Amino acid sequence: MKHIPRKRFGQNFLTDHGIIDSIVAAIDPKPGQPLVEIGPGLMALTQPLVERTGQLTVIELDRDLAARLRSKPQLRVIESDVLKVDFTALAAELGAPKLRIAGNLPYNISSPILFHLLEHVDVVQDQHFMLQKEVIDRMVADAGSSDYGRLSVMLQWRYAMENVLFVPPESFDPPPKVNSAVVRMVPRAQPAALNPQLLEDLVRVAFSQRRKILRNTLGKWLEDQGFAGSFDLQRRAEEVPVAEYEALAAQLSQKES
Repeated sequence: MKHIPRKRFGQNFLTDHGIIDSIVAAIDPKPGQPLVEIGPGLMALTQPLVERTGQLTVIELDRDLAARLRSKPQLRVIESDVLKVDFTALAAELGAPKLRIAGNLPYNISSPILFHLLEHVDVVQDQHFMLQKEVIDRMVADAGSSDYGRLSVMLQWRYAMENVLFVPPESFDPPPKVNSAVVRMVPRAQPAALNPQLLEDLVRVAFSQRRKILRNTLGKWLEDQGFAGSFDLQRRAEEVPVAEYEALAAQLSQKES
């Protein structure tokens, strides 16, 4: 029976075989690798991935699709909301020091998924995700651009990222109303040592009023933290490079400890 895409799950199924081949080539899966696919759907990516790895763990929320997936013996199916999956525990279950993670993420919850995975980055080898192009533009943006923001800083602190493939709407059924792209995310070997929650709080305050200079937003917050160091507050949040946010958060983390 034909599966009807469910809007509440943000289902848009990839159908363009040329794009599928390009994504698989970007992932470059090898036999026996501990690969996890988020949102396998109708198996457009699942089939070529499992053919190359021999086995695959898939995370699928839709119970009808999960039932179909269970008919494939090479698939380990986790029927769950991905936001509830403990990837650190999953890596231990699979006996893998690091996981490779891929998928066509539901666009309506892509940012929460990225932040959830950030909590488990220590067990991740790499990630390849199809996302709304606009989101990937924000992820990889440099300081000084209008796309640069909280998502840019929080993810660039922990990952080296690149936009590896453009995917037009007609590559899907049904076609989304936006352009898509594929991003590669590789965890940094030596990220700045800091309290992640402190960095997140700092960045959230900094970007809370983008048009104002930081003296009017971050300045008061830093006073409340008892920060006595120097930091140029005569700039807007989008003018501050990731490295400076990291250094500031590291100073505050040191003071905290």
